[in-house]
Amino acid sequence: MMVSMLISDMTEDTLLSTFLPLLPPSSASVPTGDDCAVLDMQGQTAVSTDMLVEGRHFRRDWSSGADVGFRAAMQNFSDAVAMGSKPRSLVISLGLPGDLETAWLADFARGLSEACTPLGVGVDGGDLVGADQIVVAVTVLGDMQGRSPVLRGGAQIGDRVIHAGNLGHGAAGYEILKAGVEIDAALAPLVDDFRRPQPPLRQALVAAESGVLTAMMDVSDGLIRDARRLAKASGVWVNFEGKNLQPRLRDLAIAAGRLRADRREWLYTGGEDHGFLATIRPGTPLPADFTDIGEVMGASMGGRVTLEGMEVAGQGGWDHFGEA
Repeated sequence: MMVSMLISDMTEDTLLSTFLPLLPPSSASVPTGDDCAVLDMQGQTAVSTDMLVEGRHFRRDWSSGADVGFRAAMQNFSDAVAMGSKPRSLVISLGLPGDLETAWLADFARGLSEACTPLGVGVDGGDLVGADQIVVAVTVLGDMQGRSPVLRGGAQIGDRVIHAGNLGHGAAGYEILKAGVEIDAALAPLVDDFRRPQPPLRQALVAAESGVLTAMMDVSDGLIRDARRLAKASGVWVNFEGKNLQPRLRDLAIAAGRLRADRREWLYTGGEDHGFLATIRPGTPLPADFTDIGEVMGASMGGRVTLEGMEVAGQGGWDHFGEA
C-alpha cells in the first residue's frame, strides 16, 4: 500500500523537487533557480495578480489540484490579454497547510502546465510558505509587443458593445456543485466551465492586435458589474440589447430548470467566466467569435448600464468581500 507524503513531511527543497519538473518550460534567458528570473520583452510589460483561497474560491472536494492550477493560470491570462498583451510568464506563490498531500501539489503543477504549454507561457519563480489553508497567488507578465494597451476607458458614443466567451456558465456550475445534484451529461459542461474556465484568449488577442477595439476588459465578476466598470472608466452609458443575449440563455436552461433558478441572473450577474467585453466603432466587422450585444448610447460621468433602456438594479456580480 502506497503511503501519501504530506507537506509537513518534506523540506522546502525536497518539495520543490517534486513539482518543479512538472511545470511548463520557461523561455526566460535566466530561468527560475537563481534569485530572479530574467525575461526578454519587446517593450512595455503588462502585469496583473490574482489570488485563489481555499474555501472561498475553490473546495478540494469539488476541484482537483489540476483544476485549481488550470483555473489559476487562465484567470490571469485573461487579464493580460484584456490589455492586448501576449502572456509570457507566471510567477506563483503558494500557501500550503502541513496536512496537504504532496500529490495535490504535483497535480496542481500538471494543471498549470496544461494551461500554459499551448500558449508557450513559462513559470518563472515564486514562493512557498506554510498556511492554514491553500492560498494561490499568481502574477502574470504580458508582452505588449510594441502595441499600445487596450484600456477600459476608450469606449466612445455610438460604439457597438461586443463580447466573446461564456456568460453564466461559471455561476451555473458553482450552483450545481453547491446544490449537490447528480452531475449528468447535461450539467457536466457547466461544471467543467466553473472548474476550468475557457476564455477565448487567442480570439481576443487577435482582436486587440487588429487595432479595431476602442476598449476591452476581462469579465470575471459578472457582465453587469464589469460593464459598469468599463462605462465608468469611459464616462459613457452602455445599453445591452436583450435579443442579442437571448441565445446565451439556452445553454443555461436545463440547469436552471433542475435547480429552479433564474438563468437570467446567472447570465447578467454570474462571475468567473473570464470572457471579454469590448467596444468597436459602428460599421466595423466583428472580430472572430465576438457577438454584438449592445451599444454605447451617450455620455455618463459616473458610468451607466441599462438593459433595453431600463435601469439595472444593484451592482450584480461577484463581490470578493461579500459573503462566500
